[in-house]
Amino acid sequence: MSDSWWALFGATFVAVFVAELGDKTQLAALGLATAGKHPWAVFCGSALALVLASALAVGVGKLLADRIDPRWLHYGGAALFLVIGLVMLIRGPESEAPAEPPSAQLGAPEGR
Repeated sequence: MSDSWWALFGATFVAVFVAELGDKTQLAALGLATAGKHPWAVFCGSALALVLASALAVGVGKLLADRIDPRWLHYGGAALFLVIGLVMLIRGPESEAPAEPPSAQLGAPEGR
């Protein structure tokens, strides 16, 4: 494989890894892993979910790149981030903490 493939692979890995640290999905996996005796089931489920979500994003991105001028994709992405940022500023901070831990939401016992 070429050096550019490895460079893109490395940049993608670092970007996604750093973006996922402390993300809600990671915290959900942490909560689910504490809920029971099958942490590998939580790992496999969360890993498969991330793989499928990434495959969907890459597939849609490739379709868009084949049909739309990259400049317009860049402008559209920038506009979308701007709109999302403005909406978040207007709404203000909201509590995203669940009323109960994920284990309780699944009906799993709290303790071991």
